[in-house]
Amino acid sequence: MTDQPKTLCLNKGADKRLKQGHLWIYSNEIDTKQSPLKQFAPGEQAIVVNQAGKAIGRAFISPASLIAGRMISRDPAQAMDQSLLRHRLKIALSLREQAFDGNSYRLVYGDSDMLPGLVIDRFKDVFVVQISSAGMESLKDEIVSALEKVCRPKTILFKNNGKMRSAENLESYVSLAMGEELEDAELEENGVRFLAPVMKGQKTGWFYDHRMNRARLKDYVKGKRVLDLYSYVGGWGVQAAAFGAESVTCVDSSS
Repeated sequence: MTDQPKTLCLNKGADKRLKQGHLWIYSNEIDTKQSPLKQFAPGEQAIVVNQAGKAIGRAFISPASLIAGRMISRDPAQAMDQSLLRHRLKIALSLREQAFDGNSYRLVYGDSDMLPGLVIDRFKDVFVVQISSAGMESLKDEIVSALEKVCRPKTILFKNNGKMRSAENLESYVSLAMGEELEDAELEENGVRFLAPVMKGQKTGWFYDHRMNRARLKDYVKGKRVLDLYSYVGGWGVQAAAFGAESVTCVDSSS
């Protein structure tokens, strides 16, 4: 039988934002007399209650962070485990498949997919996972298992060397969870093919969050001279060329 989760008590009125849909709990919104933050381990799951003692959900706790809580469910009894991870991944996959053709996209957008501290980018059958919260770090094995069941990847790479990790005292590392080692991964975005440097490149190796913005280039670049500053591997510039630009110059600060 598992232990009952600890309770995180909020100050008066601090549940207002959460009721409106916000997912973060700041440290100054917590009644630390009733629920001292030092009693929680980083990444521990807790039942969140308002000043009246009514349970309003469950959250990951980060006792040393300004964002001391990240909501994972509006149901206090619903723990973040492999079953819930799998369910949320299925929903995220369905949404991405509705929005994009092919199999190159950001699969998980952290809090927006109710998976706080987790970003997953898909490069066909290669999945790059970036974790920025202690709660998700404690579920690494469950994340891999859920991904295997939902998406059947060939490769899963943990790219956990982002700056956000230091805020939760998490170590920086890059490691292969399954599959063969690789430097680059293929993707197709807006009809243009690329190789993303997933192992040594920035963040997950690509910036899928600008995919739709780059698609708008078609409306502006035909016959134009294009300058792509801080171009990285040319996501904007190369697509501008494919969309009919007269010339493209890519400049980046990194060799």
